[in-house]
Amino acid sequence: MSGILDRFTSIIKANINDLLDRAEDPEKMVDQYLRELTESLAEVREATAGVMAEEARCKRVVDENQAEIDRYDGLARKALEAGSEADARTFLAKKQQLEAHNEGLMIAYNAAKDNAEKMRQMHDKLVSDIETLQGRRQSIKAKVAVAKTQDKVNDLTSAGDSAADAIGAFNRMEAKADEMLDRSNAMAELSAKPADPAAELEKKYEEAGSTAAVDDELARMKAEMGIQ
Repeated sequence: MSGILDRFTSIIKANINDLLDRAEDPEKMVDQYLRELTESLAEVREATAGVMAEEARCKRVVDENQAEIDRYDGLARKALEAGSEADARTFLAKKQQLEAHNEGLMIAYNAAKDNAEKMRQMHDKLVSDIETLQGRRQSIKAKVAVAKTQDKVNDLTSAGDSAADAIGAFNRMEAKADEMLDRSNAMAELSAKPADPAAELEKKYEEAGSTAAVDDELARMKAEMGIQ
């Protein structure tokens, strides 16, 4: 019996230790561990049923032996009532044999009962642990989901930072372009020939003469047409 308990305990410990060593994706590892625990539970349930059956068999044998003890006790009493001590002695001798045998049967029954109780406790604890872990699995999956979402947010934040850096770079390039344009305009202005005062005055009088000629021709035309 202890060998059965030790074996299942070793299986469970080995399973979780192996999973912890290989744990990369907690969500998948939890699912896998629960599957393995469920498989172990099926084995424990089968073994428990076998031990409980042995307990029931031992109990049945004890009950049958006790029934025989009671029966021979009754026969001895009937023999005495009938006035036959010899027959009573025979029945009592058989009763004592059965009682002596009953001691060994009770030892076997008590051992089977103890084993069955241990297996039932192990079975019930395993069922409880699986239920607890199934509840915790939802929590683990929720945390994994949040972590994955956070990773995406971090990635998007990094992308946003990159975009901000790019905008900053474009601003610097635009400022550089403005500086180059201003420098080019300044160079063009410096390269232009200085203004000639005489030429400017000449232009002024030429325009004045042109205006006077137009005025003279307009006056002649009005006179020809009789317009005052």
